Amino acid sequence: MKLVSAVIKPFKLDEVKVAVREVGVTGMTVSQVRGFGRTGGHIEIYRGKEYEFDFVDKLKVEIVTTDEMADAVVDAVSHAARTETVGDGMAWVTDIEHVVRLRTDERGPEAV
Repeated sequence: MKLVSAVIKPFKLDEVKVAVREVGVTGMTVSQVRGFGRTGGHIEIYRGKEYEFDFVDKLKVEIVTTDEMADAVVDAVSHAARTETVGDGMAWVTDIEHVVRLRTDERGPEAV
């Protein structure tokens, strides 16, 4: 089992949701997150005074999937979230040792 995680721009969520459904994903978790990457944030001017925003608002998408589907899920997220501008985000894959569906006690790939 794999956990596909991605940090994306908020306005790309609907496109990502459609793309992962097309490859067979039946569920995902989305969280509001803040962070910075190579760009390091940005500066805005409000009422004549500069304010530095070190953290940028993003969404974190998490999808539990089988080993076989992990690459297809990453490709779907990557293509759907891409704007070809700075700050598009990042995706990564983590191994999952064990999964249990709490309602039914299904375990492993059957739980996904």
